[in-house]
Amino acid sequence: MSNAIRRALVSVSDKSGLVEFGKFLTAQGIEILSTGGSARALSDAGVPVIEVSAHTGFPEIMDGRVKTLHPKIHGGILARRDLKTHTDAMEEHDIAPIDLVVVNLYPFEATVTSGADYETCVENIDIGGPGMVRAAAKNHGFVTIVTDPADYALIEEEMKANAGATSLGLRRKLAATAYSHTARYDSMISNWLQGECGVDFPRETTLGGRHKQSLRYGENPHQVAAVYSSIDARPGVVTAEQLQGKELSYNNLNDTDAAFELVSEFEAPTIAIIKHANPCGVATGDNLSEAYKAALACDPTSAFGGIIATNTTMDAATAHLVADLFAEVIIAPSIDDEARAIFATKKNLRVLVTGEMPNPADTGIAMKTISGGFLLQGRDNGRITAKDLKIVTKRAPTDQEVADMLFAFRVGKHVKSNAIVYAKNGAIVGIGAGQMSRVDSSRIAAWKSKEAADTAGQAQAGTIGSVVSSDAFFPFADGLLAAADAGATAVIQPGGSMRDADVIAAADEAGLAMVFTGMRHFRH
Repeated sequence: MSNAIRRALVSVSDKSGLVEFGKFLTAQGIEILSTGGSARALSDAGVPVIEVSAHTGFPEIMDGRVKTLHPKIHGGILARRDLKTHTDAMEEHDIAPIDLVVVNLYPFEATVTSGADYETCVENIDIGGPGMVRAAAKNHGFVTIVTDPADYALIEEEMKANAGATSLGLRRKLAATAYSHTARYDSMISNWLQGECGVDFPRETTLGGRHKQSLRYGENPHQVAAVYSSIDARPGVVTAEQLQGKELSYNNLNDTDAAFELVSEFEAPTIAIIKHANPCGVATGDNLSEAYKAALACDPTSAFGGIIATNTTMDAATAHLVADLFAEVIIAPSIDDEARAIFATKKNLRVLVTGEMPNPADTGIAMKTISGGFLLQGRDNGRITAKDLKIVTKRAPTDQEVADMLFAFRVGKHVKSNAIVYAKNGAIVGIGAGQMSRVDSSRIAAWKSKEAADTAGQAQAGTIGSVVSSDAFFPFADGLLAAADAGATAVIQPGGSMRDADVIAAADEAGLAMVFTGMRHFRH
């Protein structure tokens, strides 16, 4: 069923493409009703408009809070043209039909993210706009609703092809888009206001996102996937500019996010190499190229085809080194011109620039879906410093051991549990991730370190003389003893096991220094 458009109502916050669209409507002989800034923008461009207040015979009042909330507006939108009772009511009350509603909402998201005060945010909660959008979407059998300027072209194409009318199929799709628009809008308002009230987990909650890109597939080729941006606009892979390379895949996005969040933990130049969301090499250094060499040395085999992230400007010296390795993605807050030229020779390499780093101390909500619902929790923004450490062994750690333990514990926060991380001189030298047994993670990390040393022709594994971090307590002494067997000299762990005394005794017997953090970093 086609529906010819004779009258349009235009009231938009996003005025991109508005004048051109208004001129198109006028050329089709369509009467345009409009309000405020939209009316001024159209009139200034020579597009004839009728102010809504002139159409309704009622002025805007209460600083514009009440202008479209009127029977002549909502009656014109909601009237079913196929019901005599509706058309009789329109005739009796002098209500003209409105066939096209072009509305998008007050910039609430931009107002909140700008840091505006509470009252300003409240004033940018749209009331009349959502009412018109929902009304038009409900009556899509007769009314065309447009909330996104990107859809103006669709309307023009259909009207040209259908003698000024739109098809029911298009109106139905645009109605679905409109309800998504208002749902996300209300979600933003609800979540913001709950936060202002100090409510972390309200009785009912919604998640709002904006479609950024459809992906070729998900984790596997038989799964569909897309990426959405959220209101918090945390700097990272979703907000980054892609300078070159193939389209990012679902797994690329997930792994790149893990890499960039990891390097954000550090202030000194840091490189992280990620494979399947786990680090296979991390190091800090006085300069980026030295950090990269140390990170790669941890597990050069796994680094092949990995994701490389840095927390500082990617320079030419480091880019030359990175170019020698097959990598899927490079992500950095900035990349200098020489480094860009080096990467440009590898056309399939995906190169991302974020402009800034995320703050690891930021609060926020993390979500995980489960059958029948989803889990919400605060971001793991916990951080341990030297003053938080409790020495529990007879031997106290050296200053270098303390520095390496803090480094390893911070990296371990980004390793899938059960997580064991060995570190030495500001570089990770062994990682055991995602094992069902903590002792197995200890042994795997040591084995991988020995394998990397053998490949490099080194006489001993990097774990000799290292420190070891555990993301949770050692339930038995066996995991700690496996680390000691690997050559670790100091241990950092949360503590809190029923058998802490046994583990401490084993550490003392092995001559290890051990500290408790009192903070766990599970990552499932």
